[in-house]
Amino acid sequence: MAKVLIIKLGYSETIDPGIGKVSSLGDVLRTTVILYPFASDQITWLVDEAAYPLLEGNPLIQRILTYDLTSVLQLQRERFDTVINLEKVPGICALADSISAWRRYGFRFDELHGVAEAYDGCEKVFTLSKGGDLKRTYQGSWQESLLQIVGARWEGQEYLLGYQPKTTEEFDVGLNWAVGPKWPNKAWPDGRWAELKELLSGRFTYSQQQGMDNLYAYMDWINSCRLLVTNDSLGLHIALALKKKVVVLYGPTNPNETYFYGRGEILYPTAELPCIPCLDLRCSRESRCMEFIAASSVMAAIERLTGAIP
Repeated sequence: MAKVLIIKLGYSETIDPGIGKVSSLGDVLRTTVILYPFASDQITWLVDEAAYPLLEGNPLIQRILTYDLTSVLQLQRERFDTVINLEKVPGICALADSISAWRRYGFRFDELHGVAEAYDGCEKVFTLSKGGDLKRTYQGSWQESLLQIVGARWEGQEYLLGYQPKTTEEFDVGLNWAVGPKWPNKAWPDGRWAELKELLSGRFTYSQQQGMDNLYAYMDWINSCRLLVTNDSLGLHIALALKKKVVVLYGPTNPNETYFYGRGEILYPTAELPCIPCLDLRCSRESRCMEFIAASSVMAAIERLTGAIP
């Protein structure tokens, strides 16, 4: 049984240019598709503490280490058969390179320039991560790109969420309205959510987003909903992992990056704006693109996915 180390903390989204100190939880969860090619191996995953609940209990991960000085020192004294580093933070790339291993995938440290570079097989993803027109128009899914890094074939592999929710389905529709502080540009206007609630009333039972300060409670809430209306956010990826139907509201980001496993419907702004998708965290326009997604369009998508067409 080979020893495999996966380094994915969420500080840098694998195919996005941004790097931060706050873990992108959705990026960690969707990385779990990379577990399939190594299902028979002994897997260790290094992750930020905030993302630990997303990996806890995963049957394909033998050991989860949270990123701190102790785990860094430990890993530098271990030997692995394979190290997969999916962080573009230069310091983490340097850590990955310092760990003894026979084979390496993902990102490496350029000792001459002090920056992250790509190992063989990761050049395409590294180019995508720099943003620009290629990323705006890219047609491949993130899951497919990730598996290509390790030379595996994309066959529709599902996300793997270890946590087993404690709730049962109670609501027809969940309204996942909040977005993280990194991407305020993804938010659907509050007024549109209010309009949608009026349309739902009397026809579907619905619940507004809960558990925003507790990841376990958040996963329990999503599991209590049969369908989730959501921005491009963590809730989308949790819903897919829990095999929920989703109506996803896109504007500044590229919907092609996520594969929906036949359980989702994408809604895009009806306005013909040349900047879509801009891939920008904030919008300088007087009217943001997300304002051009009508509540009636969302309602129609809900009806189609639930088979409740009048």
